[in-house]
Amino acid sequence: MSHASGPTVIAPPADLPEWARRSVDLANPRLGAKALYATDDFFAEVARMLNPEPAQFVPGKFDTNGKWMDGWESRRKRVAGHDWALVKLGCKGRIRGFDVDTSHFTGNYPPAVSIDATVSESDDVEALKTATWTQILPATPLGPNSHHILESVSDAVWTHLRVNIFPDGGIARLRVYGQPVGKLESASPDAIVDLVALENGGRPVSWNDASFGSSVTTLLLPGRGMNMGDGWETRRRREPGNDWCVLELGAPGIIEKIEVDTAFFKGNYPDRCSVQAAFVEGGTDRSATTQSMFWPILLPEQKLSMDAVHTFTDLASLGPVTHVRFNIFPDGGVSRLRLWGRVKR
Repeated sequence: MSHASGPTVIAPPADLPEWARRSVDLANPRLGAKALYATDDFFAEVARMLNPEPAQFVPGKFDTNGKWMDGWESRRKRVAGHDWALVKLGCKGRIRGFDVDTSHFTGNYPPAVSIDATVSESDDVEALKTATWTQILPATPLGPNSHHILESVSDAVWTHLRVNIFPDGGIARLRVYGQPVGKLESASPDAIVDLVALENGGRPVSWNDASFGSSVTTLLLPGRGMNMGDGWETRRRREPGNDWCVLELGAPGIIEKIEVDTAFFKGNYPDRCSVQAAFVEGGTDRSATTQSMFWPILLPEQKLSMDAVHTFTDLASLGPVTHVRFNIFPDGGVSRLRLWGRVKR
């Protein structure tokens, strides 16, 4: 998979099943997920396994222990047993499944993986080692250089995972698809919360372009962007129209304030933006996207400026909504989008 000209990057699969596309990656470090421990990470430290960026292969790159690999890799096991790692999820959640990604691991991938889960208030490794664990992914065969999309056998709520590889080897990336629980569910009716925040269960449904930056998901991450690559940025539009994305809220709610942050976008921020919204019942992501063109206007077109947080409170009274369509005119980059409001179930 290597090229002499530079790193080879394998992107996530574009054809994720519906349950994965409707989920949040609970193992994203930007949400607070951490790799806490590994029995062995001699060749590649376990923290790399949670990197939200696609795995890459860098030809000719070595460190003191051997070939540099973008993921978690243990040494060749010469005794009985298997290697495993402890992972803290970014937020408590109900897990639907996983992407166990062995990209660029060809002769050094594990032949099988299983995953156990537990609920713990503590990240103490010694306490977790003796915790009660429940298997949520039975031992499953793995192949080289591939994304393995695997469903959980449990619909319970968990905080920590134990990832077992048999007997040793390397995993490039681990994505844990699920839905955060406990935050919006327990929100007071009067509490003002970010209804679309990733940690609150918000998620991208669809978009027409994301050529630059990280991805549309970045719009929903905590904190302000770290640089121009930490946001949603579209290509330069050379035809009529505008760019857009459709987002699902973590829970139905009434939006009272919108923040559009163009941090670090200076010569490439959108000229204007608008927001449409609707309460969607039933259907699929595709049907919601089709209908989004006709949703009522929550926020009419507003002028934007470079590298600034724009706050809008003069919004239409649409009542509770579940989805929004964020339009930018004609194209450009936005770092973060916040939809502040009250949960209405």
